[in-house]
Amino acid sequence: MASHVNPTVRRRRLGQELRRLRELKGMTAEEVAERLLVSQSKISRLENGRRSISQRDVRDLCGVYEVDDHRVVDSLMQMAKDSRQQGWWHTFGDIPYSVYIGLETDAASLRVYDPQVVPGLLQTRYYAEALITGALPETPQADIEKRVQVRMRRQERIHSAENPLRLWTVMDEAVLRRRVGTPGIMRDQLEHLVEQSQLPHVTVQVIPFEMGAHPGLNGQYAILEFPDAADSSVVYIEGVTSDLYLEKSGDVQAYSVLYEHLRAQALNAEQSREFISNIAKSYAR
Repeated sequence: MASHVNPTVRRRRLGQELRRLRELKGMTAEEVAERLLVSQSKISRLENGRRSISQRDVRDLCGVYEVDDHRVVDSLMQMAKDSRQQGWWHTFGDIPYSVYIGLETDAASLRVYDPQVVPGLLQTRYYAEALITGALPETPQADIEKRVQVRMRRQERIHSAENPLRLWTVMDEAVLRRRVGTPGIMRDQLEHLVEQSQLPHVTVQVIPFEMGAHPGLNGQYAILEFPDAADSSVVYIEGVTSDLYLEKSGDVQAYSVLYEHLRAQALNAEQSREFISNIAKSYAR
């Protein structure tokens, strides 16, 4: 079973449990760091699941928190061991958004808003290659190909026979109008969008220009939800040099409400398919 454990999700669960134990002890992260002679930032990263945690770290923290139940300690130690396994994405080497991929791989549902480009899970290979080449002009061709391969591999969640990802995406009309690559690439991409939107677990909606100002003008974000109730939802905001992950319930709720407004102002699924199809025809001409 351990070989199928998602290390990213396991790190998050372990971090949440360690935070709970610290709070039960009534200690701050600074106090724990001082006891262990480590930095406060290390304790924060361990609790946020952003850093790999060793069994020695778990043992030391359990000692500080005076955890006497050996079953609890053994369980946490096993979680630490599992969290150090490698996910499928590690075979591609250093991937800048590997934390997100780990979360996406284990998510039950994903709500995405994008004002600029087609979301990665719905991109065709040629669109993805043209997009990455244009967005990262100094990237070697080998790295571009690796990123494309990772993107295609991620899409397996959409077509999983046993556990398909529930995907809901809202995009601005600008996504459809911005030509990425050749007109032929854009035509194929938009036709692919229409095709994917007909899957029972995929919903695509478009906000046309005529809607004017809307709640998505601040930029792209994604909301990930997980099958296990113990795993809190995450808002993911992609950055240039670093990404932002929001897990506080207030933040997730705020972005969820924002997303509901986007869905309400967008064309419905059938209208969106027709809208995308008409723009695809313009690229064909």
